Amino acid sequence: MKIVKAAMIGDIVGTPGLQILETQLPVLIKEHQIDFVAVNGENAADGFGMTEIEFKRITEAGADAVTSGNHIWEKRGFWPVLEKEKNMLRPANYPFNAEYNTPGSGFFCAEKNGISWFVINLQGRDLLSNIDCPFHCFDSCFTQAQNLAKTRPLVIVDFHAESSREKESLAYYADGRACVIAGTHTHVQTADERILPNGSAYITDLGMTGITDSVIGMDQKICHERFFRQIQFQMKPSSASGGRHMHGIIAEIDADTGKAVSVKRI
Repeated sequence: MKIVKAAMIGDIVGTPGLQILETQLPVLIKEHQIDFVAVNGENAADGFGMTEIEFKRITEAGADAVTSGNHIWEKRGFWPVLEKEKNMLRPANYPFNAEYNTPGSGFFCAEKNGISWFVINLQGRDLLSNIDCPFHCFDSCFTQAQNLAKTRPLVIVDFHAESSREKESLAYYADGRACVIAGTHTHVQTADERILPNGSAYITDLGMTGITDSVIGMDQKICHERFFRQIQFQMKPSSASGGRHMHGIIAEIDADTGKAVSVKRI
């Protein structure tokens, strides 16, 4: 049995999130001897979207793959980076055709220390945009993983979705094919990490990386204004002096079988 470790880090929220990632991720990798890291960065650029600067900061901190979600399209100037950087992912199930060429890719294959890692980024449809089916898209991506990898691929899924029931449903659907399935998007870490019946590690939401004294990483006052006045004021990352945290999971995987043997929150 050859055990490898994968870490997945929850949504980076603005500059505070980037700063804590840069401080804590290298420590986490060293202390726990992490073999592969996936980080969701869709909120890294002042809370919405990304620029090439944030992407480089995340990868230089130790991320092997950077995933995203519905906010990845916020900054159109970043779209060429989606095409250029193969480890910068957007959800794979956005519609694609010859006329409307959706930039970037929703999956990434990497050979690292003799292990084939395959990251799939999907987005939910329940309470979000009615894009292509994430279940069918997972099937397609998984087939490509088997075709592209030089050895048995260890498949990691970031499912960026609003609905807990949709996340759990996809997790059971992919159980035994993916090694790790983690939800992102809600910024609130859930306490349901577990190994599913067929060997996949799962958590409904990784949480976020940012300021604790906030509303999902955002400025409290602006969020209050939005709810009280029902006006969509633009949200900004919190600048409060309260604590900062990095949320995510570490999963141990048997590289020979592709089954997870443990998962814990960080």
